[in-house]
Amino acid sequence: MVGVSDPHTCFTPGDQLLFLDMDDFVCNKLTEWGLNDWIERFKEQGIDKESFECLKDQDIDQLIPKVGPRAKFRKRVKALEVLPSTTSVSDKGKRKLDPQDEGRYIQLPTKKQRHGRKQRPNTELIQSEVKKTMRETYDKLDQEGETKFNSFLKTKISDLDTDKRELVGVFGKTGAGKSSLINAVIGEKDLLPCGSISACTTVMIKVEANTRTLKYEAEIEFITKEEWKDELWHLHHIGDRAEEKDEDYSDTVEKLSALYGEEWQTKPPEILIENKNFREIPEFLSNGKKVLTCESAKQLSAKILQYIRSDSGETGVKKWYWPLVKCVTVKVPRNRFLQHVTLVDLPGNGDRNKSRDSMWKGLVGSCSNVWIVTEINRAASEREAWEILENTSSLMGNGGECRQIHFICTKTDLGADDDSAAAARALLFKNNMKAKEDVRKQFNSLNRIKIHFSDDCFKVFTVSAKEFLRPKLLKPDETEIPQLREFLQNLNDCHSETLNYVSGAYGILSLIQGARSTEVPGSKRDACIDLEENIIQELEKVRKSMEETYSAFERCLSEGVEKSKTSCEADLKKVLYPKGQSGSGFHKTLTCVVENGGAYKTKKGKQINLNLTLSSCLTDSIDEEFRKTFPIEGKCGPFNGVISTFSLHTEKLLEKYKDLELQLTFLKTEEENVKTDLNKIIRKRKKTIYTSLMETIEETMQECYRKAAKITGTDKLKYTRNTIEMHVHNVKNVMFEQAKEVMLNNLTKLMDEILKTLESTLKEAIEHSLKTEGYSVPDFSNDLELIKQWYYELMEDASVLRRRSITPPIDF
Repeated sequence: MVGVSDPHTCFTPGDQLLFLDMDDFVCNKLTEWGLNDWIERFKEQGIDKESFECLKDQDIDQLIPKVGPRAKFRKRVKALEVLPSTTSVSDKGKRKLDPQDEGRYIQLPTKKQRHGRKQRPNTELIQSEVKKTMRETYDKLDQEGETKFNSFLKTKISDLDTDKRELVGVFGKTGAGKSSLINAVIGEKDLLPCGSISACTTVMIKVEANTRTLKYEAEIEFITKEEWKDELWHLHHIGDRAEEKDEDYSDTVEKLSALYGEEWQTKPPEILIENKNFREIPEFLSNGKKVLTCESAKQLSAKILQYIRSDSGETGVKKWYWPLVKCVTVKVPRNRFLQHVTLVDLPGNGDRNKSRDSMWKGLVGSCSNVWIVTEINRAASEREAWEILENTSSLMGNGGECRQIHFICTKTDLGADDDSAAAARALLFKNNMKAKEDVRKQFNSLNRIKIHFSDDCFKVFTVSAKEFLRPKLLKPDETEIPQLREFLQNLNDCHSETLNYVSGAYGILSLIQGARSTEVPGSKRDACIDLEENIIQELEKVRKSMEETYSAFERCLSEGVEKSKTSCEADLKKVLYPKGQSGSGFHKTLTCVVENGGAYKTKKGKQINLNLTLSSCLTDSIDEEFRKTFPIEGKCGPFNGVISTFSLHTEKLLEKYKDLELQLTFLKTEEENVKTDLNKIIRKRKKTIYTSLMETIEETMQECYRKAAKITGTDKLKYTRNTIEMHVHNVKNVMFEQAKEVMLNNLTKLMDEILKTLESTLKEAIEHSLKTEGYSVPDFSNDLELIKQWYYELMEDASVLRRRSITPPIDF
């Protein structure tokens, strides 16, 4: 790949500290040096870290008989410097490692890189080492016997273990080049199958790091047999009433033919659902996951094809299982772009299967970033790409946690040979700039999307995976693939979980060491009084801000209720009586709408949602206030930033109570951790609060839909419309008020939980740190000093990222 380091290498040689077990050291070094083929040979000969460092020329000749790899290995070994096993921990002095720690550390280039830039800490390996330390701490505490203090400490250690990943959702119509784009960006050109426009990806595909092995793996999750039984009945039902040219009929034929061949046409559903039809995928029958493991990306790509694609022209494939698949998770080893990031290839508008649709909505709502992929030749006018963005904007914005949208124009290829490359490049750059300008104009015209996202959230890229892989015609940066790689790398670098984990560990070890010391009882008593007074004052600030939020929500929703009552019937008519569509054609669509609880997506992606239509005035009324209360961007944080600014003021107290430094350090980190945990709760619950408006209306409408679905006869369309209109007319005065109350109740529950959690967590922390006598607990002073160093390194690194305008993802 042009201008790109080895894509299989997770960590560069410039990492400040590598914390490796002996076998891991050998394996990782061979992988880093591009000598993966010799890993098994080294394992067979029992080469560990110590013997690795002692290898002589004759040993290397036997281990690597090929001249080329052997020469490369010798060169790398000579360049490898293993420094003494000591590390600076503070300005006061140095800490000598315990004998058992020697061999766990490889000291690589210190704080300055070759070009003078400060070396960034290796967050992945720091977290790994701290986790190991905390497991050892837990075991030692466990051996001390069960006490209230030990139980508290072990609970705190257990609560540290989190592993949130940044989700990047990738949308785009069939043939837009999503798979090629993902392959190029992560440096695995053979990973996801790429093919003709007719060979479309039909299921959700997650691409993430394999943290367990060095293999390429795929986990295939199926829908349940009961779900397929219901869907099978529905497909047959559609097939019986649809015409051959009808898109629903075509969809039915495609699904059933993929799984059963032509047999489905002559067999009833009760035969098609029998277990014998699924012998090759027993995991489907047992509600389990099928795991595929391969040595290479190309091998895995061939194996997963029949689980993710719809391509009847593919040779060698007898059955296509994608109609039964819920999601496929592809795991890639040794990939530096996927350390903390998962790429999710998503179908445009969910799925008619409720299980898949629920997962789709959950993934869309959890995406911190979204890529909309379309071909450059019609980027600004591509209907499907913009419909995807419009239809999902509320799920990603107020109903989700998306911070940035990248509109990616693909296939910006030169289309010229070397002789005319200069002229072709000039024309390409001109077209790319024009496309970017047109796309941004189109985005600025879409007011419903801009309710949820500011201009700064939207970026346009013009990329060419083809030119990125082809040397000399374009520089790598000119393909804009490296810019997307840099974006993913920044997501990994800004990942806050490592800092949160190390902060929590630092606090716990500080508390343990504080419990071993003896302080003046009066200092503890006075510090408790000051801290409890601070809690009362800070909680009052939070409570006041939340009361203001509640009042604002109530005012906006009341206005929305009144507007909904007066406009809902007119809005409903626009859906029930669409312009330019005959009644004979629309009755099939409306039948599907009522059979699917008021929402239906056609094969082409057109969305009809009566529940969304009826709730639109309510959601419009609250959108602005909701975004202000639960911001996705910026540094303010939820509830006007009052949680972010909540403070016990431990820094000031430290000046007053110097002998309580360890206890106050624990309280400071505990305050940080409880705010982080609360922001995660808010991030999750705010989605529930926002979607409650439509869900309440959907629930109220279900009786009407069930009644309408039973209507038959020649005037079916007329009576179906009348049934829906009459129901809305009868319930509108109650339905919208009820939706308002449900949202306000959910908001109240969240606010109460925030206040109770802040108060109870911090009071418990004060009790265990300052209201107890000294304990006989193990000495962890060495571990504390080392983790303290890492904590301050990570804090400084986060500060550098902020100064460089690489904003770390806010915990909310």
